[in-house]
Amino acid sequence: MPISDADLRQLRQAHDLLENPRLTARMIAALGRPIELALVRLPAGLQGRVHAITQSSIEKALDVAIRSLRKSKPPGSKAHDRRHKIFTAASGAVGGAFGLAGLAVELPVSTAAMLRSIADIARSQGEDLRAPEARLSCLQVFALGGPSRADDAGETGYYAIRLALSTTIKELAQVLAERGAVREGTPALVRFVTTIAARYGVTVSEKVAAQAVPVLGAVGGAAINVLFIDHYQDLARGHFTVRRLERVYGAEVIRKAYKELGRPDR
Repeated sequence: MPISDADLRQLRQAHDLLENPRLTARMIAALGRPIELALVRLPAGLQGRVHAITQSSIEKALDVAIRSLRKSKPPGSKAHDRRHKIFTAASGAVGGAFGLAGLAVELPVSTAAMLRSIADIARSQGEDLRAPEARLSCLQVFALGGPSRADDAGETGYYAIRLALSTTIKELAQVLAERGAVREGTPALVRFVTTIAARYGVTVSEKVAAQAVPVLGAVGGAAINVLFIDHYQDLARGHFTVRRLERVYGAEVIRKAYKELGRPDR
């Protein structure tokens, strides 16, 4: 079945959201030159701390995905982006008020809030969050958003990341469907969390650097978190649009059309 013009336009919009992330540019535009100066390499000790907090935040978000997202509304429910932005802004205000010392408290809270917003968007695109694979796909959004570049197989960034996580997600989804839980330390669980935390940590480091500017404080922390969640809402909208179209036309048809959109002559 050929892709309709309307659906092809939606696929193009999803491609733009997934392959051209705008978080850093929008942070600089909104908050000015101090952010640009702050986005420098973080000291090694601080990098390790940020990595540990990021890993913990993803682990807690995974727990939310496994235990509570399955009790969500039916597919097709409207996404409430603004409500989640307000909550995330509030947590950012707290983090901004306490600087880097507040990251260990603020990041898990804002990550969980973003996950619920991502789940809202997933439902609006027809995902049934009672299915373990759909819930794990919500967490997968935190690993998306890298620069668009082809890998050795000719795939663009988005599909390369999905491919890298696909086997692990299937394995975890099967365990969750059969047992309802995954034992801590399970190799597939460790791989899943580590991969997502590593990619999520890049964006978190940018956020931390921005919040380190002394003049920003609580107001700046709230503004940065609004941009932070807006970024992942964009990625979620792109990701679950692609998944919805895959359910209609087949995964291979949409993957091929997506790849064509990334060619230089398009």
